[in-house]
Amino acid sequence: MKRHDFVYVFDVKDGNPNGDPDAGNLPRVDPETGHGLVTDVCIKRKLRNYVALTRGDTDGCRIYFSEGAVLNRLHEEAYESIGEKPMAKRLPKDVEKARKVTEFMCKNFWDIRTFGAVMTTEVNCGQVRGPIQISFARSTTPIVTLEHSITRSSVTNERDLEKERTMGRKFTVPYAVYVASGFVNPFLARQRGFSEEDLELVWESLVNAFQFDQSAARPAGSMACRGLIVFRHPNELGVAPSHALLNAVSVKPRIGAGRRATFEDYEMSISRAAIPEGIEVLEMP
Repeated sequence: MKRHDFVYVFDVKDGNPNGDPDAGNLPRVDPETGHGLVTDVCIKRKLRNYVALTRGDTDGCRIYFSEGAVLNRLHEEAYESIGEKPMAKRLPKDVEKARKVTEFMCKNFWDIRTFGAVMTTEVNCGQVRGPIQISFARSTTPIVTLEHSITRSSVTNERDLEKERTMGRKFTVPYAVYVASGFVNPFLARQRGFSEEDLELVWESLVNAFQFDQSAARPAGSMACRGLIVFRHPNELGVAPSHALLNAVSVKPRIGAGRRATFEDYEMSISRAAIPEGIEVLEMP
């Protein structure tokens, strides 16, 4: 596998791309600049959900961090595969057996060999650093957060029966374009058994991350992938620093666009002159 850097562009219209539980589920905002944020954890969650939905429990595509999962039970499967009983919070003393326990988790769970995981619980399966790393996504311009009052005809408990309705709030961003970046480490890919097929599934998941992620906070069509630009190096080490390649991608409002309410009001460009010879540029979708 070769080294890759990538830029991921998506937008939101009348939705909440990533609510902050510490702020009443308001869209995440950088208080210093007013730009919107979407965490790397949020993006990875969407990729996990896509793989779980489209690949199910097929060999090698199970999802470790899934809803309702009991992690220690999953760890026990690794020990059963080598015929060992786990010791509390400790890996097997035999180095080879300890390696096989961690390898089992990487082989069977797509998100572990992709993003890594800390599995040092009561049933210890070690730690894995994954080859795919994704940054926070940041909006290209400061965002506006709208607050909407909503009503509910039902009540939570009997003491509220005399009330005709209860009130609530939801928050949306009228429109914003977000940009995240990522990196594929080919050396860690080799160590974790991360294959070219796994990498293709990462690209597929990024492009389709919002197709099956609809909810009340993100209605159908409110979020979409607008671009995935992949820089494929000619070898494992690469021929240019990540920041130079990522800075070659520009996403900014068009001059005279006015309100900026659709993606057509923005311009996405790649400075080809800033990209060294030998690097292949792939644009998806």
